[in-house]
Amino acid sequence: MGNHAQQGLRSRFVCALVAAFGAALPGASHAQAGRDVISIVGSSTVYPFATVVAEQFGRRNPSFKTPKIEPTGSGGGIKAFCGGVGVEYPDITNSSRRITASEVADCTKNGVAAISEIKIGYDGIVLANAKSSPHYQLSLRDVYLALAKEVPDRAGAQKLVPNPYTKWSEINPALPADEISVLGPPPTSGTRDAFNELVMEGGCKTFAWVAALPRDQYLAACHMLRDDGHYTDAGENDNLIVQKLAASPRQLGIFGYSFLEQNGDKVQGAHINGVAPDFDSIAEGKYPVSRPLFFYVKKAHVGRVPGIREYVVEFMSDAAVGEFGYLADIGLIPLGDDERKAMQAQAKNLADFHLADH
Repeated sequence: MGNHAQQGLRSRFVCALVAAFGAALPGASHAQAGRDVISIVGSSTVYPFATVVAEQFGRRNPSFKTPKIEPTGSGGGIKAFCGGVGVEYPDITNSSRRITASEVADCTKNGVAAISEIKIGYDGIVLANAKSSPHYQLSLRDVYLALAKEVPDRAGAQKLVPNPYTKWSEINPALPADEISVLGPPPTSGTRDAFNELVMEGGCKTFAWVAALPRDQYLAACHMLRDDGHYTDAGENDNLIVQKLAASPRQLGIFGYSFLEQNGDKVQGAHINGVAPDFDSIAEGKYPVSRPLFFYVKKAHVGRVPGIREYVVEFMSDAAVGEFGYLADIGLIPLGDDERKAMQAQAKNLADFHLADH
């Protein structure tokens, strides 16, 4: 057979493979005829839990490859997940907040019509510093006044002014006279979203006239963090924040409780409104800065990319997310028994998610 004939035969064979996979998985790239490893993106907070589950899944299911997981942040992960159906798009996205209506609309617009939401447990957001430094006792108001771009005029007028505070003691004389220097998550992070909602709004609302502002003005006043060097966007790598705190004892950092749990020899969590960030206070709802954690599954990829269903079942097993599961050992706050059983049934069936139901 001549070279032209061989090339023609090879070309028809490759096209047939691509067409076959493309028909099964709409939107498949011509450059990628298939994928045999699960692609997971999203929350840096959920990342350590997902990584441990992936390792367990790989050991217990040797016929499947260990999933590939990238900590892109909740917002970035959902954006990639909702980009379309096909091997060039992720199968699962982790999130430290619930998907929004606009993100669901983006998914639908791009053909990602069927997704399943799985809640895995709870996590707290901590403000931590090096164990060699003073232990902070903060109120939500203290944190808001330290980090907001504009704050209520300290002269008493009902107006917002550029944040004048440079030291913690200027906000509250009981706090250290250290410069306000906080490392935290970027805007794409679910931790940043939850921090804005739970901490910044919580402190913002202690000023009645700010709470009474029109919604758009209120959110701008509460959510806009200062950009004058006292708050630093430290990226999606929470382990890096922990390392920086150990090297810079006068700084504070914002990250998920699980990282505090794993690095308790290096850092300590500030009390918030008098409550310590620990397993029991978060599980019992006493700690004021806690949030649920999720992952979302693209149902069009189930059965097409091998192992997705089995990975989901492993993640939601009692061995992983139960009260004494291996994820609790690294800081996940488990769901209550009834909620966990409901989520396990949802994971097994990969029930469709409808935002209007929540």
